[in-house]
Amino acid sequence: MEQQKLNPTLVYVLAIIGLLCCCFGGFGFILAGIAFFIANSKLKDAKLNPENYEVNSVKAMNTAKTVAMVILIINILYLVYTIYQISTIGWDEMMRKSQEIMEQMQNN
Repeated sequence: MEQQKLNPTLVYVLAIIGLLCCCFGGFGFILAGIAFFIANSKLKDAKLNPENYEVNSVKAMNTAKTVAMVILIINILYLVYTIYQISTIGWDEMMRKSQEIMEQMQNN
Protein backbone atom coordinates (compact mmCIF):
# COMPACT_ATOMS: atom_id res chain seq x y z
CA MET A 1 0.00 0.00 0.00
CA GLU A 2 1.29 3.43 -0.95
CA GLN A 3 1.84 5.92 1.84
CA GLN A 4 -0.12 9.17 1.81
CA LYS A 5 1.46 12.60 1.94
CA LEU A 6 0.20 15.34 4.19
CA ASN A 7 0.16 18.61 2.28
CA PRO A 8 0.72 21.58 4.64
CA THR A 9 0.28 24.22 1.90
CA LEU A 10 -3.28 25.16 2.89
CA VAL A 11 -2.24 25.46 6.53
CA TYR A 12 0.64 27.79 5.61
CA VAL A 13 -1.54 29.91 3.31
CA LEU A 14 -4.28 30.36 5.92
CA ALA A 15 -1.74 31.10 8.67
CA ILE A 16 0.15 33.70 6.61
CA ILE A 17 -3.07 35.43 5.54
CA GLY A 18 -4.05 35.33 9.22
CA LEU A 19 -0.80 37.08 10.08
CA LEU A 20 -1.53 39.79 7.53
CA CYS A 21 -5.03 40.18 8.98
CA CYS A 22 -3.49 40.81 12.40
CA CYS A 23 -3.38 44.47 11.35
CA PHE A 24 -7.18 44.54 11.47
CA GLY A 25 -7.49 44.39 15.22
CA GLY A 26 -6.29 40.82 15.57
CA PHE A 27 -9.08 39.30 13.51
CA GLY A 28 -6.59 37.04 11.75
CA PHE A 29 -7.15 34.64 14.64
CA ILE A 30 -10.05 33.22 12.62
CA LEU A 31 -7.85 32.11 9.72
CA ALA A 32 -4.96 31.09 11.97
CA GLY A 33 -7.38 29.10 14.12
CA ILE A 34 -8.73 27.29 11.06
CA ALA A 35 -5.16 26.55 9.93
CA PHE A 36 -4.28 25.19 13.38
CA PHE A 37 -7.44 23.06 13.46
CA ILE A 38 -6.74 21.59 10.00
CA ALA A 39 -3.13 20.76 10.89
CA ASN A 40 -4.13 19.29 14.24
CA SER A 41 -6.82 17.05 12.74
CA LYS A 42 -4.48 15.82 9.95
CA LEU A 43 -1.80 15.03 12.52
CA LYS A 44 -4.31 13.11 14.65
CA ASP A 45 -5.19 10.99 11.62
CA ALA A 46 -1.48 10.38 11.02
CA LYS A 47 -0.95 9.34 14.64
CA LEU A 48 -3.82 6.86 14.47
CA ASN A 49 -2.41 5.25 11.31
CA PRO A 50 1.30 6.13 11.16
CA GLU A 51 2.02 3.39 8.62
CA ASN A 52 -0.23 5.16 6.07
CA TYR A 53 1.72 8.45 6.07
CA GLU A 54 5.21 9.47 5.02
CA VAL A 55 7.44 10.57 7.91
CA ASN A 56 8.64 13.71 6.12
CA SER A 57 5.11 14.89 5.37
CA VAL A 58 4.15 14.41 9.03
CA LYS A 59 7.17 16.51 10.05
CA ALA A 60 6.19 19.19 7.52
CA MET A 61 2.62 19.28 8.87
CA ASN A 62 3.99 19.52 12.41
CA THR A 63 6.01 22.57 11.39
CA ALA A 64 2.94 24.09 9.72
CA LYS A 65 0.94 23.48 12.91
CA THR A 66 3.62 25.28 14.94
CA VAL A 67 3.59 28.25 12.54
CA ALA A 68 -0.22 28.41 12.73
CA MET A 69 -0.11 28.26 16.54
CA VAL A 70 2.43 31.10 16.78
CA ILE A 71 0.39 33.27 14.42
CA LEU A 72 -2.78 32.38 16.35
CA ILE A 73 -1.15 33.51 19.61
CA ILE A 74 0.06 36.78 18.01
CA ASN A 75 -3.45 37.49 16.73
CA ILE A 76 -5.12 36.71 20.04
CA LEU A 77 -2.69 38.97 21.90
CA TYR A 78 -3.31 41.79 19.43
CA LEU A 79 -7.08 41.26 19.66
CA VAL A 80 -6.89 41.51 23.46
CA TYR A 81 -4.77 44.67 23.11
CA THR A 82 -7.32 46.17 20.69
CA ILE A 83 -10.22 45.38 23.03
CA TYR A 84 -8.26 46.91 25.91
CA GLN A 85 -7.60 50.08 23.89
CA ILE A 86 -11.24 50.43 22.89
CA SER A 87 -12.38 49.94 26.48
CA THR A 88 -9.89 52.45 27.94
CA ILE A 89 -9.61 55.28 25.40
CA GLY A 90 -12.71 54.65 23.31
CA TRP A 91 -13.41 54.03 19.66
CA ASP A 92 -13.64 57.71 18.70
CA GLU A 93 -10.21 58.51 20.15
CA MET A 94 -8.67 55.53 18.37
CA MET A 95 -10.15 56.67 15.06
CA ARG A 96 -8.93 60.24 15.66
CA LYS A 97 -5.37 59.00 16.30
CA SER A 98 -5.56 56.79 13.25
CA GLN A 99 -6.69 59.73 11.14
CA GLU A 100 -3.79 61.86 12.45
CA ILE A 101 -1.30 59.14 11.51
CA MET A 102 -2.79 58.86 8.01
CA GLU A 103 -2.57 62.63 7.52
CA GLN A 104 1.05 62.67 8.69
CA MET A 105 1.88 59.89 6.23
CA GLN A 106 0.26 61.82 3.38
CA ASN A 107 2.21 64.99 4.24
CA ASN A 108 5.57 63.19 4.21
